[in-house]
Formats: sequence, C-alpha cells, structure tokens
Amino acid sequence: MSRTEDHIVVSARGLRKAFASHTVVDGLDLDVFRGECFGLLGPNGAGKTTSLRMLLGMALPDDGTLRVLEYDIPKQAQMARHKIGVVPQMDNLDPDFSVTENLRTYGSYFGLSQRAINQRIPALLRFASLEGRADARIESLSGGMKRRLTLARALINDPQLLVLDEPTTGLDPQARQIIWQRLRQLINEDRTLILTTHYMEEAERLCDRIAIMDNGRILAQGSPEELIRTHIEPQVVELHGPAVEDWVTRQAELYQCRSERVGETVFCYMQEEGELVTALTHQPGLRFLHRRANLEDVFLKLTGRDLRD
Repeated sequence: MSRTEDHIVVSARGLRKAFASHTVVDGLDLDVFRGECFGLLGPNGAGKTTSLRMLLGMALPDDGTLRVLEYDIPKQAQMARHKIGVVPQMDNLDPDFSVTENLRTYGSYFGLSQRAINQRIPALLRFASLEGRADARIESLSGGMKRRLTLARALINDPQLLVLDEPTTGLDPQARQIIWQRLRQLINEDRTLILTTHYMEEAERLCDRIAIMDNGRILAQGSPEELIRTHIEPQVVELHGPAVEDWVTRQAELYQCRSERVGETVFCYMQEEGELVTALTHQPGLRFLHRRANLEDVFLKLTGRDLRD
C-alpha cells in the first residue's frame, strides 16, 4: 500500500467544529491513504460522528481544511459523495420496498441508469448472500441480513471510499463474522475504508491504521501493533477473588507491575509475567487470567474507564 501524497484519499488539517460553546472537534489532523482500512475510535462524545459528518459535507467545519478524493469539502461535497459509499450506524432501509427495490431506488440517487443499476444488482445480492431473498420485504429479514443489505446498498455506485459507522453494532457473533468477511473482501479489492466501532477486536482485526480520539482531539495514531507496542505493557494479568485487596496491598510491588483496580478486578500490566503467574497458581482466594495486551487496553489507558452515556 503506497503512502505518498498522490495516494491520499482524505486529508484533514486543523479541522474544528463547535456547537454553541462546546467544541466537538478540536484541531483534527489526519490522512487516509488509498487501499487502507482506517479506524476512527473513541468513546461516546469523542467527536467521531461529527468528524464523519464533516467528511461527508453534512456538517460545516468552523475552521481548517478538508479534502476528500481530491475534492474540497464542503465546497465540492456533492461531487465527492457520488464516489463515496456510506453504511450508517442505524439501518435506514425502506420497509415499503423489497430487497431489490431498495437497491434500485438507492442507485437512482446517484443518477445511475436503470440498466446500469440492474446490471449491478445480481453481484450485490451475491455479495450480501441474499440471492434467494431478492423479492423479500425488509421486515422479513434478520438483523444480519439487513446489515448485509445496507453494506451492499453502499456499493451500488461502485464507490472509491466507503465510510462505515459502527457497522456490526447489535449483531450476534455469527452475523458479525460474516460482515467481517465481506469487509476483508472489499479491502482485498483495494477499496479505501473508514471505520468507526466500539468493538476493539473488530478494529484490531480489520484496520491497517487507527486514530484514537477523545474530546475532539487525536490522542494517538498508528497500526494496532504499533499502538499496543508504544502505549501499553505487553503482558496483562487480571485478578479477582476475596483475597485480591490483600494481595495488592502486600505483594503487587514485588512483581514490578502497574496495577489498576476496576470494580472487583485488578489489572496488572508488566513486561514479564512468568514469576507472577507462577506465584498466583498457588495463591488461595485468587483467580486470575493471563493474556497479551490488546487494543482495548490501549484504548482504556488513553481515554479512561469512566462510563460515557
């Protein structure tokens, strides 16, 4: 994947947006390159959705510059949107239309001829594994089917850029795996994806690069591996049980771990876990889980563990 100025699909510099006295996006700088899956992560209220709305020309920035597919946004947003596919957070399929009619109607919004739309529909139905449901009403589809149809619909205009806002929220593990397979297929086709998600496993599996943002600002950027290597210790031991309080008070410092208490669980972050795991195996009143650090650990370290509603 090339990362030169010639391959920049999205470029934002100093992007700002405020509502009344509340700054939602505060000096956003980022580049998204052609052919990559770029993840934009953050807690509720971090500024992700507003950033995407500005990218799509649906919200006007107060300051900064934004170019998408070589178009100046918001001035040329309408032209840019003809080359962008969008998968919204909530399904907005038309319940009065069948599966095929939803695709056909959406394609007409891009000025495509009925002939061109009809030629594309069979491949999109195969992509969504809905060949046998072409004439089905939307109300008869499962949640996973609706999500696959929404993804297929976003491809009706053969977009150069696909924006996905929490594409698997509310899906069961099987349905989520199918969506992941379809997104990997699009990545392998060298399409550019921008993805927001609250599932850290999803971001870690799919994204080439990730930006973690909070309070309207980018806190860190890099590949999932780079973020984990840079911002968190490699080994994690989670402890809980009736003796955990006494253990933290008396023994945590012995193992050179950075400990963090969350409810009834203590998280120990460290470089080497062997000595601690051996000791815990024979410790009454404690249960533990040893694992490698992951993107969720990084996310929580950078944005905090407080609940955001």
